[in-house]
This record gives sequence, C-alpha cells and structure tokens, in this order.
Amino acid sequence: MKIGNHLKVWRAKLDITQDELGKSVELSRQTIHSIERGKFVPSVHSALKIAEFFNTTVEEIFYLNKENKNEN
Repeated sequence: MKIGNHLKVWRAKLDITQDELGKSVELSRQTIHSIERGKFVPSVHSALKIAEFFNTTVEEIFYLNKENKNEN
C-alpha cells in the first residue's frame, strides 16, 4: 500500500503556494511538491505539522491508497 494525499486540494482551499506552505511547516518547496506527487512520504512529525497548519487531522490529508495493496 502506498500513502496518498489531498495536500494540493488543501493548499487550493487557502490559495497558497507550495513555497508558502513549505516555509510555514519548515519544509522545502521541493519536498511539498514531492509529497503532493506521491514521490515522498513525510515523517510523522512533518505530517502532524502539515495537519496542524490546516487545522485538521492527518487522516483528512493523508490516506492509504488501497489500489496498490499488492505492492511491497
């Protein structure tokens, strides 16, 4: 299973850039981009900071992508 996310949707709700979000949660724009594309899974600490920034839960932003359940 892979971890998916709705990060781009949450950014759009606040009309903020990847760079603005990154600076707010102490991550680079490149890291935010990689998270959104599913190329990088954030640490628990970073996921919690992102959720806190949006005043929501981690589960509202990140989810298990069950379509890939046969992958290791």
